[in-house]
Amino acid sequence: MPKSRSSLLTRRGLIAAGGALGLVAALTACGNDSAKDESGSKGAAASGPWSFKDDLGKDPLSAKSTPKNIVAFTGTAAALYDYGINVKGVFGPTKTADGKADVQAGSMDISKVEILGNVYDEFNVEKYAALQPDLLVTNTWDGTYWYVPEASKDKILKLAPAAAIGVGGDVTMDKALARTAELAKSLGADMNAKKAVDGKARFEAASAKLREATKANPGTKVLVGSGSADLFYVSTAATSADLKYFQSLGVEFVNPEKTDEGGFFESLSWENAGKYKADVVLLDNRTGTLQPTELKAKPTWAELPAVKANQVTPRVTEPIYSYEKCAQILEDLAKSIQNAKKVS
Repeated sequence: MPKSRSSLLTRRGLIAAGGALGLVAALTACGNDSAKDESGSKGAAASGPWSFKDDLGKDPLSAKSTPKNIVAFTGTAAALYDYGINVKGVFGPTKTADGKADVQAGSMDISKVEILGNVYDEFNVEKYAALQPDLLVTNTWDGTYWYVPEASKDKILKLAPAAAIGVGGDVTMDKALARTAELAKSLGADMNAKKAVDGKARFEAASAKLREATKANPGTKVLVGSGSADLFYVSTAATSADLKYFQSLGVEFVNPEKTDEGGFFESLSWENAGKYKADVVLLDNRTGTLQPTELKAKPTWAELPAVKANQVTPRVTEPIYSYEKCAQILEDLAKSIQNAKKVS
């Protein structure tokens, strides 16, 4: 899902900001050399051949040694950080207007990374080249590199190999988590470390909690929504890794009758925001979307049964795919469903 949800449908038509690329040309031919900072990743694997099969390329990515100068989409970087892998630069929502870390930055110290772009379709290619990247990492929802601008994609992908982890389509949260963990391990993460082992155990326990909650409170209808100034978006569970996984654990979603191009959501005018009734609303928590305090100004929002019952809970629309972070999401959802009253 994009930072501005409507941008997903037009991502190939968006015009990315241009810029002087002389430095890019000068550095394109640069490979790994002794001038690179070797301190990029905690617990990085010893120097030696590296290989990883991502979810977009036909052939495995490979290098003479484990990538150290890593640049990643913010949410993916946050997941790697939870496994002890630091990145040099990030692109995607990282810093809010007041200078604080965006929700998608997770536990990262954003003062220690180069921010190449903070909004959709923004990516400073010159800064990227200056980092002398060994690897670019992001997610993929629809067969494209998430948050890599279409207009500058070719220049960006020439500078370093790119690895993408699938988080949409047929992929479920558990699969996205496993693939992200595989990538982290290939980059030197110790998946037998206590934090990693405990995180996975917590995720498995949280999954069981959510299954138990849906059985204890059957028939609870959950609507996944996102608010903008002019539209209310109702998401389908069919195309997102998190929602598909929740559904497999028994969560009953309100599915929109007609989704927009791309199949992710139905766009409703605020006049029609009450088209679907639900017991719980999972509300998009991303920066740039309207939150409950702002939505109070929308009369139709206030009239939703779940809103009247104070049964609105944040949805982490773009999860940080570490077991620790996703366990928290499952725990919060289980609590919401367990305590929900039927109001639809």
